[in-house]
Amino acid sequence: MLHYFALYKPFEVLTQFSSEGNKKTLKDIIDVPTDVYPVGRLDYDSEGLLLLTNDKGVNAALLQPSKRREKSYFVQLEGEITPDAISELKKGVNISINNKLHHTLPAKVISLSKAPSLPERNPPIRFRKNIPTSWISLSIREGKNRQVRKMTASVGFPTLRLVRYRIGGMNIEGWYPGELRSFTREEFYKLVFNG
Repeated sequence: MLHYFALYKPFEVLTQFSSEGNKKTLKDIIDVPTDVYPVGRLDYDSEGLLLLTNDKGVNAALLQPSKRREKSYFVQLEGEITPDAISELKKGVNISINNKLHHTLPAKVISLSKAPSLPERNPPIRFRKNIPTSWISLSIREGKNRQVRKMTASVGFPTLRLVRYRIGGMNIEGWYPGELRSFTREEFYKLVFNG
């Protein structure tokens, strides 16, 4: 039987079911059939939307460059981001992937005038009175290792908090960390591939 899930992955949870040291994994927070696995990854220190299924066709489709869905992130940055930095991110920046230079594809970037409506992170971001922070919405079609963090660092604004809020047409608006939702195949395909 095919299963389709979406999870709001909390901060400091590994995107895997097998244990690794004393870090929390998916098996510590959700209960799904043993043949269900994450589609792609979301770093231990990142939060947000993670798709899980045992439908190999979904996995293959989402990993094909021509079929990749746009992924959108809310990113809290150290410092007040500048228009120049936003312009650079939009055009694409050079980052290092496996010790090789990679020029990212153009991104959609919007500076947010206030923090997005998200659940508090546990533990929270350390507040530093003398260092302002800012938020952007950043959308990409690539999925290189730690790409968003490397992109913002490359323009001088390190990422403090990273939340993936959308893949294709599916988003986690109104969800809470650790929330798992189940979908029919039709619902899942419609949201992810046609949204």
